[in-house]
Amino acid sequence: MSRNELEQEDFYGLGIAPTLLERIESLGFKHPTPIQHKAIPIACRGEDVVGIAQTGTGKTLAFSVPMLQQMSARGKKGLVLLPTRELAIQVLETLTKLASPLGLRTALLIGGTNQNPQVKQLRAKPHVIVATPGRLIDMMEQKHASLDQIGVLVLDEADRMLDMGFAPQLKKILAKVPTDRQTMLFSATMPEQIAQIAKQYMKSPLRVEVAPSGTTAERVDQEMFIVSKNEKNELLERLLREYTGTILVFSRTKHGAKKIARQIRDLGHSAAELHSNRSQSQRQEALKGFSSGKYRVMVATDIAARGIDVKNIELVINFDLPDQLEDYVHRIGRTGRAGRSGKAISFAVPEQKNDILQIERMIKTTLPIKTKTGELMTRKPDARPTGSYGPGPRSGRGGGRGGSPRSRPGGGRGDRPGGRERSGNR
Repeated sequence: MSRNELEQEDFYGLGIAPTLLERIESLGFKHPTPIQHKAIPIACRGEDVVGIAQTGTGKTLAFSVPMLQQMSARGKKGLVLLPTRELAIQVLETLTKLASPLGLRTALLIGGTNQNPQVKQLRAKPHVIVATPGRLIDMMEQKHASLDQIGVLVLDEADRMLDMGFAPQLKKILAKVPTDRQTMLFSATMPEQIAQIAKQYMKSPLRVEVAPSGTTAERVDQEMFIVSKNEKNELLERLLREYTGTILVFSRTKHGAKKIARQIRDLGHSAAELHSNRSQSQRQEALKGFSSGKYRVMVATDIAARGIDVKNIELVINFDLPDQLEDYVHRIGRTGRAGRSGKAISFAVPEQKNDILQIERMIKTTLPIKTKTGELMTRKPDARPTGSYGPGPRSGRGGGRGGSPRSRPGGGRGDRPGGRERSGNR
């Protein structure tokens, strides 16, 4: 179904119960997104679903509506697992809005905060638990949480959970959830590990996919600048002058994020930070301030690549390319959300030409390559995987086989074990 046809569709006819339909309508949701249109009817029938869709496509509603409906019909409880605190909080907000007329109670289990209020929520016997894996296991080990009554399990951003090293925790949790359950798995990509989880822990799941794995947002205009490390700050300063809207800057490390944010503030721009050295209250204040306009610029590490749900971000800047090149898609997906247009600009040092080629192979797109001054570069006809560029008019497509350590799991450098910063969910 085309985008224009979907814009004429509504949520009626997707198998949603009248009470939930009324609630969806009252919350202002008028037309289902492609992933909602495909996943909701299947999940509302109680079948297992594997949903593949990029970030910003409405996956939260795609699993929340069927989960609440199945819980009401079957008298079971629900569990939603997510990789980061920020995503967990966003999902809880959506669930709370939908569940309020149904009288359902929720509990939020995330690390980095006092567990006593969370224990209190568990004692109230919640119908839905939204959790990060580390904190949920902590609660299970302390006998505060039991999964015996879980009838609907959702694994959201499953590829990200595996990338962050949560595979052992996921297996431990899956072993405690009753086998007589409905399971919904949502992911932006479909690596082999995800396929194995689906095969081992799901019952003949139906796969719905609205974009090929690795697809970037449709209306995001992308550019790549090759600059020396010392030239990055000068280019960043220029872009902050050229673009007047809200800007999200990604740094590879938390120390780098702090330094970049300080430099941006020194230039007279309001800027917030989002990384694992920030407390949960500081993170929430930063997100709220960024959304409200208090901060024009947010500087973040990859814990925010899928954890920021802020509309109308004009520009995403990759000050550093990500350690895991797959995260490029999730970073730039913070702009151009829900069909809007956006801009993504990445900085690469000359030694990273091979990484650029790998990104292009992944997203199946040839990126404009520019110098610091904005002059367009081109690949020479005999370009090898290491990259051979020169100034001049653009010609040809990028390609080649890369062997960069950044493209291999655990091959990058970072502030957390395994090469990347951990989000601190324990």
